[in-house]
Amino acid sequence: MDARMKTLTLLAAAVTLAGTGCKKGSSGTATQDVGMTSTREVSIGSVQLGRGLSADKRVSNSTDKFSPRDTIYASVETSGAAPNTTIDARWTYQGQQVVKEDSRSISPTGSDVTEFHITKPSGWPKGKYQFTATVGGSTQSKDFEVK
Repeated sequence: MDARMKTLTLLAAAVTLAGTGCKKGSSGTATQDVGMTSTREVSIGSVQLGRGLSADKRVSNSTDKFSPRDTIYASVETSGAAPNTTIDARWTYQGQQVVKEDSRSISPTGSDVTEFHITKPSGWPKGKYQFTATVGGSTQSKDFEVK
């Protein structure tokens, strides 16, 4: 009976170790893989403004000068990986007046591009504007003007 109990105990321990993903590390010692994937913090690589977008959501007609009836596009390129993160966008006029605030939920696994845009059929007031994108601890802004 003692030998049978030891065998069952060893079998249970082996099953438990196999279930948690025990493996040999490069040093030859056992390490435990608990099934977590490593993620890098998502950060903003670049922000582009323009009058049009290509199929991959990148700005196709880059500019920082717009006419009052233009649709103004912003492409935010991010890098990093996360199962779920949010990009916050803010468009402001003359440094203070908020034109639009927006956000997008993304689940990047490397380099990614997210699009934002504003439009005003009656026309934008002439003046200086700014687009600001924030994700995690990373923020980038682009100034532009409506003439």
